[in-house]
Amino acid sequence: MRLNMDEIDPKGHATELFTEWSVDYIKEKAKSDKPFFLYLAYNAPHSPIQPPEEWLMRVKQRNPNMDEKRAKIVALIEHLDDAVGRVVKAVEESELSEDTLIMFVSDNGGDIPAGASNAPLHGGKGQMFEGGINVPACAMWKNHIPPGLVSERVLLTMDVFPTVSEVADAEITHEINGLSFLDTLLGQNNAKYDDRFLFWMRREGGLRYGGQVFYASRYKNWKLLQNTPFEPLKLYNLENDPNEQNPLDENSGEYRTLFNELQKHIIRSGAVAWQKYPVNIP
Repeated sequence: MRLNMDEIDPKGHATELFTEWSVDYIKEKAKSDKPFFLYLAYNAPHSPIQPPEEWLMRVKQRNPNMDEKRAKIVALIEHLDDAVGRVVKAVEESELSEDTLIMFVSDNGGDIPAGASNAPLHGGKGQMFEGGINVPACAMWKNHIPPGLVSERVLLTMDVFPTVSEVADAEITHEINGLSFLDTLLGQNNAKYDDRFLFWMRREGGLRYGGQVFYASRYKNWKLLQNTPFEPLKLYNLENDPNEQNPLDENSGEYRTLFNELQKHIIRSGAVAWQKYPVNIP
């Protein structure tokens, strides 16, 4: 691990260490009237799946017939959940709840080979199926976000920056890709998020990927995807086929639209002097 420019070797479980450091940071910042920002990036439940022994025993005692691999990842996630609760409690005990927006989200779906389950979604970590990229998120902000509020709106993590900027009343003067979803958090129904194309790009190595990129693009309930660079793109309608089992006609207008928008996104992202974005694509 590193602490700024110094290499450190602290003793203890990473989840515990990150939690203790975060709680200390919150309590220290609570002494000042200045605003603060905490980005807490737990590495659990990433492999290697190493839950504390006492947490693993809890899971086994509760579910004696559970597979060992599954029990380990369940224990690691429950340990993480407890840690998040301690961070939230530190905010509450510091009397900062009404002034603090807390968000929690994962970067991808569960790793199936490690014992995770993303049911009823299809696929998992490393894939463009919904089980790989469709993850829940939660937020709390006392006396601002209505308790028990649930939204099915599709958002990306790039939307977090403009959201916290709006909360902090910070002016954004440069172009960004994300959209603030503060109105959604406050219980307002704004359809602006439904009318944009979303893209996912992932580059991996090895024989399965060859160092190349594979993609997904989505517009409303239409989704085009591939899970390796060497397989064809497939079109799905998530409203009628949420488990992505039945690819649709590649000659359809929806396929061409998503394909062309993805192509524009690729050109824009890697623009070179002889192929500038925007580009006219039939």
